Amino acid sequence: MEKFDVIVVGAGAAGLFCAAQAGQRGLKVLVLDNGKKAGRKILMSGGGRCNFTNLYTEPAAYLSHNPHFCKSALARYTQWDFIELVGRHGIAWHEKTLGQLFCDDSAQQIIDLLLTECQAGNVTLRLRSDILSTARTETGDYLLQVNGFEVSARKLVIASGGLSMPGLGATPYGYKVAAQFGLRVFPTRAALVPFTLHKPLLEQLRTLSGVALPVTVSAAQGQLFKEAMLFTHRGLSGPSMLQISSYWQPGESLTINLLPDISLPEFLDTQRTAHPNLSLKNCLAKILPKRLTEILQQLQTVPDITLKQLNQKQQQLLVQQLTCWTIQPNGTEGYRTAEVTLGGVDTDQLSSRTMEARDVPGLYFIGEVVDVTGWLGGYNFQWAWSSAAACADAL
Repeated sequence: MEKFDVIVVGAGAAGLFCAAQAGQRGLKVLVLDNGKKAGRKILMSGGGRCNFTNLYTEPAAYLSHNPHFCKSALARYTQWDFIELVGRHGIAWHEKTLGQLFCDDSAQQIIDLLLTECQAGNVTLRLRSDILSTARTETGDYLLQVNGFEVSARKLVIASGGLSMPGLGATPYGYKVAAQFGLRVFPTRAALVPFTLHKPLLEQLRTLSGVALPVTVSAAQGQLFKEAMLFTHRGLSGPSMLQISSYWQPGESLTINLLPDISLPEFLDTQRTAHPNLSLKNCLAKILPKRLTEILQQLQTVPDITLKQLNQKQQQLLVQQLTCWTIQPNGTEGYRTAEVTLGGVDTDQLSSRTMEARDVPGLYFIGEVVDVTGWLGGYNFQWAWSSAAACADAL
């Protein structure tokens, strides 16, 4: 049986970063992962360019049953710290909207950065390693039975992620270990995920697949996001829908403003004066995608009349329907396409300074497996870096 100072389960963003930092502090570290390659989720993130952090990272961008838990780690290892590391590795990057930072070239550069940092710490990485059992010995060591070998360590770090994207090897291992050692796990569900629609509405909107437009969207709790919405052949996607999915509950409705940057009453009044004989549909096609205005007319949301025929009552109803379009999703596409998992290991049972289980010495949880979920746009990667750094400092 091989002995290590630290075993890290999961060769994703949090696991590799924690292992690298611990290894560079002189600890003997082993990383185990069930996949064929390290960093599989990193590789496909950000459209293959890895949205590795966000300039505007702050605790308010995270969902958790304990919204204060993430503050300590985020303050001690910030987005600026990771940006500096990216610079040291010579990785060129660019900012997209809302502070999102992407590699100029490929997400593989972030994986290479992590593996290089692991090499600098003499970290042992073993892939295709399925953990058959996890136990704690009388001496306090952690003993893992892996397919083909047995390993032990004084410290065990669970960085096995959530349930999102099972095609990339996601498993409930981390939640099972938490439960095994008496830690509470909050129910999990898919987050940052597209919505599906009920069949009647879906069939009415099906021809809009591929059409995108800027919107604001809000859920019952009042959280509002202003970003693009995309019609798909299954329902609604795009950044605004992914963001609000973390706040939406089954059975609730969403309220969508299709014209967030325009005062529709003023626009209609101005157009009526200038072009009284213009059809309402063609008028709206100046500010909405043409295919959308055609569907809205088929649904009788947009009357088949000219601007001069549009009376005040009709205009008020039209404004209400276009700026407060209310829909009730059928559900979401689930873990298959979700970017992250909401819920997870109860943070009240972890130290916010070290990520260690309060009642189980030597057991740590970092990254997505913890009940901390960030907004779309690099926030979840920053939580991976920050929680990993906090853990490594304590190891």
